Amino acid sequence: MSDPDVVVLRQKIHGIEGSEYAEALRRRLPNREVALARTPAEEREYLRTARVATGFSLDEADLEVAEHLELFACVYAGTGHLPREAFEEHGVAVTNASGVHGPNIAEYVVGSMIGHAREFPRAQRQQERREWCSYPTTEVYGSRVAVVGLGAIGETVVDRLSAFDVETVGVRYTPEKGGPTDEVVGFDRIHEAVTDAEYVVLACPLSEETEGLIDADVFRTMRSDAVLVNVARGRVVDTDALVSALRNNRIRGAALDVTDPEPLPENHPLWGLSDVTITPHNAGHTPEYFDRVADILAANLERLAADEELRNRTV
Repeated sequence: MSDPDVVVLRQKIHGIEGSEYAEALRRRLPNREVALARTPAEEREYLRTARVATGFSLDEADLEVAEHLELFACVYAGTGHLPREAFEEHGVAVTNASGVHGPNIAEYVVGSMIGHAREFPRAQRQQERREWCSYPTTEVYGSRVAVVGLGAIGETVVDRLSAFDVETVGVRYTPEKGGPTDEVVGFDRIHEAVTDAEYVVLACPLSEETEGLIDADVFRTMRSDAVLVNVARGRVVDTDALVSALRNNRIRGAALDVTDPEPLPENHPLWGLSDVTITPHNAGHTPEYFDRVADILAANLERLAADEELRNRTV
């Protein structure tokens, strides 16, 4: 067993094997040894000598073994599950996969907006009934869109919407940082952000500040023809308030890739609402996932060699 430059730990994402990630890295790093660990024993053995490891997680016991490790490249955007202090104590840098979901989730958001504007769910129901009956529709073009969360996903959503000549307002923790939207406000001004928006897109992380952010009071502020698109986390929305708003026509519809609870129980009222589209936390699925993660890691290996700041560094 040779000493690798990079060890790919056991993992699968969206049904894609870790071996595909290893091959993606080898294509980008032809002059480096990339090893794929297939068992716990192989992981421990490779970690003894590897300078770089990549995967879901490493625990404190792994770090004790990995005496030469300089970088752990987490394949998740979130790294809250990792023992941060242990990485700091061992002098191991940590990077995340922030940005890899931007293109695919932005497509989901734009597709959901178009689907609700053009009434595709209604068309599907009529097709199933073999019913030829015209119905009114709207346009995404020229609308106002509130994007809550201006991280990699939110920014990509705004970029994709530029073709529709929409007016945008962004909501973020630090509005003074600005952003790609026409206007940027803080979470304390959520009502101002949504009051004129035909579409409210949630792409923010779940935190104390954002849990329950979209509640009954916000639904009262939103337009009656507004559509909510949630690709954030289910608990950003008060589900009972959402059901009530939809049943009472306080908003026009919702596209939900995440729910609270999740998975959504079979008897939950959201399933029976015709103005709601639901997907099983699937917006992030893409066959390009490991290629995008490999791009980040390959670039960071060059930065590591040049003693430059690492992209997406969290520790």
